[in-house]
Amino acid sequence: MKKLFTKLAIFGATAAVAFSFAACNSMGNGGDWDGDDNWNGDAVAPDSPQGGVTGGAGGWDDGSVGGAGGNNYVYGEIVEHGFTDVADEPSSYFSLDRNTASYSHVRYQIEKGMNISPDSVRVEELINYFDYDFEAPSDGAVNVSAYLSDCPWNDEHKLMLAGIKTVEKKTDSVNGNYVFLIDVSGSMSGDSRLGLAKKGLNKLVDNLGDGDKVSIVTYASGVSTVLDGGECSEDSKAAIKSKINGLKAGGSTYGSAGLEKAYEIAEKESNFITGGNNRVIIISDGDFNVGISSATTMMEYISGKAQSGVYLSVLGVGMGNMRDDMLETMARNGNGNYAYLDNETEAEKVLCHELNGMLMTVAKDAKAGVTFEDTVVKYRLIGYDTKILSQDEYDDDTTDAGEIGSNLCVAALYEIELAENADGKLANIEVKYKDVTGEEEINETVSVEVTTSTTSSDDLSFIACVAEFGLVLRQSKYAENASLISVLERLEDLSEYVSADLYRSEFVTLVGKASEKYNKD
Repeated sequence: MKKLFTKLAIFGATAAVAFSFAACNSMGNGGDWDGDDNWNGDAVAPDSPQGGVTGGAGGWDDGSVGGAGGNNYVYGEIVEHGFTDVADEPSSYFSLDRNTASYSHVRYQIEKGMNISPDSVRVEELINYFDYDFEAPSDGAVNVSAYLSDCPWNDEHKLMLAGIKTVEKKTDSVNGNYVFLIDVSGSMSGDSRLGLAKKGLNKLVDNLGDGDKVSIVTYASGVSTVLDGGECSEDSKAAIKSKINGLKAGGSTYGSAGLEKAYEIAEKESNFITGGNNRVIIISDGDFNVGISSATTMMEYISGKAQSGVYLSVLGVGMGNMRDDMLETMARNGNGNYAYLDNETEAEKVLCHELNGMLMTVAKDAKAGVTFEDTVVKYRLIGYDTKILSQDEYDDDTTDAGEIGSNLCVAALYEIELAENADGKLANIEVKYKDVTGEEEINETVSVEVTTSTTSSDDLSFIACVAEFGLVLRQSKYAENASLISVLERLEDLSEYVSADLYRSEFVTLVGKASEKYNKD
């Protein structure tokens, strides 16, 4: 194991060096843990040691740096859905999106030597962090492909993958009305919070077009409108960035009032662009301690605002006083997406390389329905535990489902048990969405069949590694024989595929670090 990890660590370190800011200007360094597990660079440090996560697959309890499940790190509870017998319920329905925040949370905890909070691990967000070679649509906004392979952690099961790819549409194809809603409360002090937010927004402004409008709203103990409908021309970008760079943190967190003002400005007749891209972009640690402060109340509030025609992008920063549950709720219920910026490289990934995917929604109210044949005995959707739909919700065109951005991949992975001597058709995968490329919303459906002759791919082999990694870290009772050592061995077999992508290369390093700690414990 040591030989394998050493080889992977060298490979991962080499890949890390290759990360650059070629697409964007370089950013400075933020706060961090030093070699003695002391915090520097931020006014608000992550929790002191809280004890370890114990029991289950992949748990450790050395308590060296502190549990991510401490009072200042709040994740929404995830209840995993188990296996369903096809004879009882042949169909599975769920809402689609492409959030990636969970991957960044997991990475942060591993890098800091923290004990992984099981509820921080949303497996579908780990899988969807990466780009895949799914077939792009030739017509419409979405295409779906199917893949089938053995299940590495259960020899008696198979893995079935629905690979979804969206059409590419760039932000300069339509004008945008963007409201930056920035948390400047005391908990946002420091380079890795407000400092990182400023740098990220500067990069975003650099990538906006002349016809776009930018507004800036801040909130702390109160709410301030810093800019209302400013034209984003090349001449005015410096002034916009100057306003962003001048922000300072302090006070409590009146987030609900900030949201109210941001939506009000986005919906103003002088700002709202009919047929354009109208969006609120909130950057926060989610620690709302004045006004709306519960995820349930926030869900109700944001669900109402989602009907306004204004989309929502949620960017989380900071770990001390971090409310992932609040930010995830906002994105899931507000026609939005959610990414967590744990470092400057992630800010570049989200706000430069994947900017069109974050800002340009191409499939609205996207949802999937999978119907299995009696050639399948039982099935389990891996992840999407907070996004399950009933058949009535799936069939209802008014159901508020997920939104997917431009040129993005979304993967849905099932673990299935085949009937004895199964042959032929296994399932039908269907994706429904509303086309938002024009002024009129049009319902679209794409589908694909899965059969026993459906083949696997390098993408599915890698996705199986990410899924197994997630099952271990969230201590899933469905992990069966899953192990990080097995993941590392299979990643080594995929070395050529992995080395072609810097983010996959980084994943190898993360698995190696988690495996080293787990086996040491």
